[in-house]
Amino acid sequence: MIENGNTNVTTKIVTKSRTGPQELKVDICVVGAGISGVSAAIEAARLGRKVALVDGLPALGGQAVNSIIGTFCGLFSNGPVSERYQLTHSIADDILRDLGKAGALHYRHEGFTTVVMYDEVALSRWIEETVLQAGIVPVVGAVLREVHREGRRIQAVDLATRYGDLRVSATGFVDASGDAALTWQAGLPCREPADAVIYGSQMLVLEGVNQERQPEMGEFFRRQKEKAAEYGLVRTDGFVMAFPAKGTALVNMTHVETPLEPIAAAVKGIEGKAQADRVLQFLKSEFPEAFQHARVRAYGFPGIRQTRWIVGRKQLTADEVRAGTWFDDAVARTAWPIELHNYSQGYVWEVFSDDHVHYIPLGSMTPPDVDNLVAAGRCIDGDAAALSSVRVMGPCIGMGAAAAHALDMAGEGSVHELNVAELQERLKDNVTRRN
Repeated sequence: MIENGNTNVTTKIVTKSRTGPQELKVDICVVGAGISGVSAAIEAARLGRKVALVDGLPALGGQAVNSIIGTFCGLFSNGPVSERYQLTHSIADDILRDLGKAGALHYRHEGFTTVVMYDEVALSRWIEETVLQAGIVPVVGAVLREVHREGRRIQAVDLATRYGDLRVSATGFVDASGDAALTWQAGLPCREPADAVIYGSQMLVLEGVNQERQPEMGEFFRRQKEKAAEYGLVRTDGFVMAFPAKGTALVNMTHVETPLEPIAAAVKGIEGKAQADRVLQFLKSEFPEAFQHARVRAYGFPGIRQTRWIVGRKQLTADEVRAGTWFDDAVARTAWPIELHNYSQGYVWEVFSDDHVHYIPLGSMTPPDVDNLVAAGRCIDGDAAALSSVRVMGPCIGMGAAAAHALDMAGEGSVHELNVAELQERLKDNVTRRN
């Protein structure tokens, strides 16, 4: 019998009071705690700013952690392995260093570039610890209810949490929500796909995989196309990536609609898991030597690629991505392919040359009708194909850093009137560095 402690716990009767929302005043409020929002928040805090980091999920990390994206894509240049270099630094350097020391990374040198697999649990803890160490105020499980805007400035956001309402006032705001939720609620123009569905994915982590007997990627593709109807597979070009240090595998073999409507979104999320279950049955039946003992370790939250995005001062185009167009206000870069998931069976995959790099202009991150808002991540302004090449983890980190520095420089002024040369000097490691 355990006798430590005291069972004499008193209680009190309470009723809900009708007081107004709790109030929080900061310099910069970041809405969205995925990798772009985390990047923006940490960078702003390191610049000496008081920062709030807000997310609707009950934990930090956004899709990078909770949808189990599992790979840092777009972080390295193309070309021969010996000549590849890192395109984005900022918090990427810290993550690669710290997770590398912990054995929580696996570098995959693909034919055209390098992607880095990561342990999502390790990344989650890194984010949480770094956020607190930086003095950032985390606000999780917080649903954006209203945005207060006066003229050309956003003044505050109202949030609903299970613990009561909260109003966050700030000098500057970052929309890293992924769906342009802050921009939308502020009454500013946004873009949505007009004539096509852009699919997301239901990610799976499998354990109990015999990685030594796992077939080559080409055999996965061939068998999916041949057997899709038999197993009820929607997507026919998905893949499985082994994480050798963990004895697990990351599965990305589904296509799920991601509507911007609450009931439909909930239903599609459940349908995504059903797709994933059929994928597992396919793997067990078609590749028993590798997957007969495999089991689901984790289902990610629905992975979303593109839903709604801002209208910026500049719309990035696919032609500019293909041409590697340099912009006078370039603030981030990548060499990732055009990866447009706009049909159920597969996606457009357009790989670039060894020396290719394309850039993200600040104008694509800044709505013209407000002075203190910068978007970062998958909700910046671009046509659908252009966005598909810049919404991955590497450039999202770069955009988060750019948003933090732009708002730091703007202060109570306008992000449209910055000294761009000074901004680019601050961001040179993410824009021009080649080692």
